Amino acid sequence: MKNLVASILPRRTLLATLLAGLAATAYADNNLVVSQIYGAGGNNGATYNRDFIELFNRSAEPLSLSGLYLHYHSATGSGGSSVLALPAETLEPGQYYLVTFATGSNGSALDNGDLDSRAFSMGAGAGRVSISTRSTSIPAGSADASMVEIVGFGNANVFETAAAPSPSATTSISRKDAGCLDTDNNSLDFTAGTIAPRRKSSPFASCDNGPVVAPIVLNCPANLPAQQGSAASSILQASDKDSTVNNATIVSAAVAGISLSGFTPASGAGGSASVTLVADASLATGNYPVKVRFTNDAGQEASCTVNVGVAGQLRIPQIQGSGAASPYANTVQSTEGVVTARLGNSFFLQDPVGDGDPTTSDGIYVFNNNAALATGIAVGDRVQLTGKVVEYRPSGAPRTYTEFTELSAVNKVGSGSINPTNVELPNADLARYEGMLVRFVTPLTVNQNKYLGERGELTLSYGRRENPTNRHPAGSPEAAALAKENAANEIVLDDGIFSTPAVIPYLFEDGTVRAGDTVSGLTGVLDYGAIGGGGAAFKVQPTEEPRFSRDNPRSAPPQLPAGVRVASANVLNFFTTFTNGRDAWGRTGQGCTVGSTTTAGNCRGADNQAEFERQRNQIVASLKALDADVVGLMEIQNNGDVAVGYLVEQLNAAIGQPTYAVVPAPATTGTDAIRVAMIYKPAVLTLQGGALSDGDRVNNRPPMAATFKAANGGKFSVVVNHFKSKGGCGGATGGDQDPGNGQGCWDTARLNQAKRLTGYFLPQVVQASGDPDVLVIGDLNAYAFENPINHLSASGMVNQIERFVRPAGMPYSYVFDGTAGYLDHALATNSLSAQVAGAAEWHNNADEPETLDYNLGDTPQDPYREGAYRASDHDPVVVSLNLTAPTVDVTASVKIVRSGVSLNRATGKYSGTVSVTNTSGAALAGPLHLHLEGLTAGVTLDNRSGEQGGAPYLTLPGGGLAPGATVTVTTVFSNPAKAAINYGAKLVSGTY
Repeated sequence: MKNLVASILPRRTLLATLLAGLAATAYADNNLVVSQIYGAGGNNGATYNRDFIELFNRSAEPLSLSGLYLHYHSATGSGGSSVLALPAETLEPGQYYLVTFATGSNGSALDNGDLDSRAFSMGAGAGRVSISTRSTSIPAGSADASMVEIVGFGNANVFETAAAPSPSATTSISRKDAGCLDTDNNSLDFTAGTIAPRRKSSPFASCDNGPVVAPIVLNCPANLPAQQGSAASSILQASDKDSTVNNATIVSAAVAGISLSGFTPASGAGGSASVTLVADASLATGNYPVKVRFTNDAGQEASCTVNVGVAGQLRIPQIQGSGAASPYANTVQSTEGVVTARLGNSFFLQDPVGDGDPTTSDGIYVFNNNAALATGIAVGDRVQLTGKVVEYRPSGAPRTYTEFTELSAVNKVGSGSINPTNVELPNADLARYEGMLVRFVTPLTVNQNKYLGERGELTLSYGRRENPTNRHPAGSPEAAALAKENAANEIVLDDGIFSTPAVIPYLFEDGTVRAGDTVSGLTGVLDYGAIGGGGAAFKVQPTEEPRFSRDNPRSAPPQLPAGVRVASANVLNFFTTFTNGRDAWGRTGQGCTVGSTTTAGNCRGADNQAEFERQRNQIVASLKALDADVVGLMEIQNNGDVAVGYLVEQLNAAIGQPTYAVVPAPATTGTDAIRVAMIYKPAVLTLQGGALSDGDRVNNRPPMAATFKAANGGKFSVVVNHFKSKGGCGGATGGDQDPGNGQGCWDTARLNQAKRLTGYFLPQVVQASGDPDVLVIGDLNAYAFENPINHLSASGMVNQIERFVRPAGMPYSYVFDGTAGYLDHALATNSLSAQVAGAAEWHNNADEPETLDYNLGDTPQDPYREGAYRASDHDPVVVSLNLTAPTVDVTASVKIVRSGVSLNRATGKYSGTVSVTNTSGAALAGPLHLHLEGLTAGVTLDNRSGEQGGAPYLTLPGGGLAPGATVTVTTVFSNPAKAAINYGAKLVSGTY
């Protein structure tokens, strides 16, 4: 695989790095390829009931799968890959290998592949499958050095040269020439057509590597389950394309009661030989691995091992046991219970009485892919079954899940009912309820809805969960304790199917279900399995319709005290150039620039005009509603002022008048595909000079600063930032590696950006503007108490989110992995902080499901609705500034005459007058304030207008003062010590 192309994820706010080349490995010649993909298994109208991936050895040598891993990414999702380890098996030249996944409720039954797993739930028409030497999840939107094969199909954002076509419910995509063609171009190598899964036992294919000596191909069951006291048997078969299979023998240790019977040799080359493996009724309970060897007339041999398992009947709690794993794992057992839920052909079974032991679960999941065995089985049936007990470990899971599989018998023996067991969160030991029917007794809050459209999942907790480093310093005992508390406070509500839902569940009538909404009386069976974004968790498969409440309604933009409104808004990769090579003006052959390269593959955001218009309309609606006087923008295309200029044009058109203007780009905007930008209202603010930026190499996206003057003459500067992301860890070393304390990768890089900001750029901005009032805003990719923010605070910046938002509740602008926190900040210098009247977050984005955004084709149902909600994945931040007008000492322009003071014996007060005459020959602008500097200690000016710098002052009536004009004011003092009243008079022009 030589030509990897990655179009960066449209939704992704974290920079994904496209590797320049792959590291050399033993598989670099790409002999193992993906030869067929089907992702619509079990969907409505599907040909088959399960997804599959077919692999092929296109070389002339045997190839081991040991050390290789299958990875699956959704087409444009932002989560890491799901991972499946391939077994230590060897593929002969020209041999196929079939990997099958979970069964759905529609389509013809497809037998287990050579490897059967529930690790992946693939998209029906788009996604990415890769083969890698990496055992851990790979971030979205990037080509990893460990990858030895990539197939991106549909609108996938990573592929080899160009994406393969989309499969459908009735078609798969297959590598041409029976799997042999590999030009490093997915589009050229694959075609969509008839679904024809091939496996190890399928005929081999030759890729012009010389004659292929066909091996003996076996067809043996993995297990022969038997009930104690009853005989059981199974047929084993073997064939050889170019030789005759003529013998079968048990080569493992002899076991009384186990034998081969009725061997029938193949009729000739290509024919099938068969023999019956018999376990008679005399066998005691236990497991008996039986190895059977077949040979042919060419001297070849092949062996398979069949596990003969003889079961007695155990109760479900006995099978579950009180430990981390079943004491009967990998044995054949029989049990009896009541069906509490059906999921396709599989079901949950629960002991109707239980054993009264709180450490043992009374329920168990029964995985079944044989539709005939489940025929007629319904919820409420009491059934007896025989099968193998296994400990299933989902991909990336830290624990296993006890279940039955490889069933040999399922018999209805009556009926019954199960009452749900009451449980609550937080709960650090949900394992004791695995497989059981449960009811959560307290309302649960939606904490994540990212995978609602893709997987039908909502992450629930008791209340909202805050990211630990949003509240406590990273690495602190308090942060660790909160992380532990969060881990015990989670359950995933699933939708009862193991494929992308045709209709997105749990949406309210207004088309959304928001983080912060609640569900009451949640009842269902407790499952455990893979979840969106990788890893695994306990999940509820509901048996009753969940009852939701809109506890977190959509709100209007924040209403703050009057002042100049400054906003920070992430616009989620707003590009006027699309990933298909077109642009907003209909031109073709366009590209985006990263460094010195300009290609369509560098573009992010919308894939086409239709997606672009949806994205544009959401962003415009959001910015119009914010109605800020200055807006700092993150994640806008770095193409000069083209993208930001287009956005302003559209925003002004929506408003109906030319309200906004672009702050022209500074000299340096960096070499990334995205930049920061600023827009403002010229009718409210006057731009002072040009924008500044800092192109130092520590800033992968240079900060941008601009200075403005308000109508009252007050000046301030805004600095927009977008620090390095937490993801895309490739190449991270030392302090930039993920320390596991919540800060993610590249913490040192972000800290150095913060240090550069305070040590160099902010002083430069203050010097250029001549004013100390600076507001730092933007996506700093660090939560409130992580190192970069701690540095800014320690340097004297005042965190306005902590000041104004925290006292009213948890501050957050972003939801990740089911916890909330704020990556989007507003910090002011001390001088400006005194002029901040308020700050707030508008939760129009982070609480909304990702599936509501502008992207097309991610899910069968399109829930997009035009408006200001889910315009990005970050919430905007708004700050209101009550700016102080500049003041001027005009004492030299006037003559000040003070009268003496007299005592009013009735009131005990001293009074006098002060006359101020304009002697300058020019009008003095008001308001004018007479300061009484150095007033005698113990003396108080009772009729003062206010104080400045510790000195009382009187505001002169009439505003300004014309040349030669005089104004007189009265002074009233309290002077309990009857001291001499002395002070120095000073006249100041300006607003306090």
